[in-house]
Amino acid sequence: MKQVLYVIIILIAILIIIYFIKIRPTANQSLQQKEVTSVKKPVILLIIDSLMDEPLKKAVNDGRAPALKYLIDHGYYVPDLVSSYPTMSVTIDSTLLTGTYSDKHRVPGLVWYDEKEKRFVSYGSARKEVFKLGTKQVIEDCVYHLNHSHLNRDVKTIHERLAENGLQSASINALVYRGVEKKTLRLSETLSKLDIMPDQLRIETPRLFSYGTFAQFNPKNNRHNDLWESYGFNNQFSASELKYLIQNEKLPAFTIAYFPDLDKEVHKKGPVHHIGAIEKVDKQLQDIFNTYESWDIAIEDNVWIAMGDSGQAEVKSDKNQSLIDLKMILRDYRIHNITEPIKEDDQLVLGLNERMTFIYILDPNLALDEIVQHLKWDERIQIIAWKQGNDIHVMKGGKEGKLIFHPDGEYQDEYDQSWHIEGDGSILDLTDRDRTIRYGDYPDGLARLYSSLHSHSGKYLVVDAKPGYEFVGEGSPTHPGGAAHGSLHKQDSFIPMIVTGTETKPKHRRIIDLQPWILQMIQEEA
Repeated sequence: MKQVLYVIIILIAILIIIYFIKIRPTANQSLQQKEVTSVKKPVILLIIDSLMDEPLKKAVNDGRAPALKYLIDHGYYVPDLVSSYPTMSVTIDSTLLTGTYSDKHRVPGLVWYDEKEKRFVSYGSARKEVFKLGTKQVIEDCVYHLNHSHLNRDVKTIHERLAENGLQSASINALVYRGVEKKTLRLSETLSKLDIMPDQLRIETPRLFSYGTFAQFNPKNNRHNDLWESYGFNNQFSASELKYLIQNEKLPAFTIAYFPDLDKEVHKKGPVHHIGAIEKVDKQLQDIFNTYESWDIAIEDNVWIAMGDSGQAEVKSDKNQSLIDLKMILRDYRIHNITEPIKEDDQLVLGLNERMTFIYILDPNLALDEIVQHLKWDERIQIIAWKQGNDIHVMKGGKEGKLIFHPDGEYQDEYDQSWHIEGDGSILDLTDRDRTIRYGDYPDGLARLYSSLHSHSGKYLVVDAKPGYEFVGEGSPTHPGGAAHGSLHKQDSFIPMIVTGTETKPKHRRIIDLQPWILQMIQEEA
């Protein structure tokens, strides 16, 4: 979620004289004009960015997260829900809302190369990168194209599915939000005149749509949407908007509310030392529950799902070791400069997603295997994968051998998927018992890796860093001494989920299985 924060902050900070220039007057919306069909038990999904199992359990055991403890004590707890891949917000959110991996929903990652349009796409991974690419392009990609051009129209979001059945939904500060209602999102007339950002965008949203200062319901939220509060993209704003829906009895069948603040603390302090940030999130949840006469009534009236979106792996403090510079490793080739359009003589494009990277090969005379040879000697790289026909080839940095696989084979996994597998299964930490595959360090690794290599067109490699390391490039964020995500590894991929108010469970412990489960719950309660 921090990606939206970077985009919004940078766009406004260009005119740094905050006291003299505002974006626009706050875009308050009238909740009374929004008709909502009541259901017996609305589903409220709370996404707590970068919430992880061990820190959560410590916060609960230390008495610093009473709201989350209450939900756990009155529901059930899943410590190891599997995220999508790469483990970056836009791809995760797209999987959550559509019930598909990226081979179907077509949002490959936070940063990628669009072969059809011949351009580098970033939804705003870091301040430096936004400045290099141009703020107008990034805001258009992040706010508009992500939902309306890149997210596949052949798959439906949960908001669209509910609308088809005559039910409404709400999205509060979520990055992926596509619904069926037309709305004009007004940005900045001043910055538009300077060609820094669009003046307005015509978007499609769920019935109730809250998006920081650009679209809010609670008029008192004006105190939580200033520049230093990320213009509303913060926990307090999200909590206040959700409370306002509850107080006005306007909860729709489904609400997703994003709580972004924990993520930046984990990036900064690492995957262990951020319990204080979890405590702050919990206080926001307490405030929401206190909207009801009692917490018991809160869970009687609604289904509550509180969950993370990705884990994070520690990044070693010594940046000379922890940061993998692919430009240095591939220095023999002409690598695209993100400040410029794609050139005819560019051979490679790097799409860095923290601990995962797409390496695109533009030169038709350059073989994938040639690039693999440069990468495989670096022991900090855990996965090097590419597509060859219907097969996926996988190698590991510093290790000989290869794994080859494709769907529909003689092996079954725990998610009812079948695979043809040959070669060294240890590369993806696979174990085989009577032709039943078990996953180790890379949960649902075959399906998630396959989906990434079929998520968009082009000739490219997928490369992952081992825990302790991340990739570095032009303007990309780095976190020495902190933590990062993006990779297929379980440290990035396992997230906790708390469910209270229902005994039903998704088919499997994966984010991809949540959409049909939620829709089924709502259908039964409608």
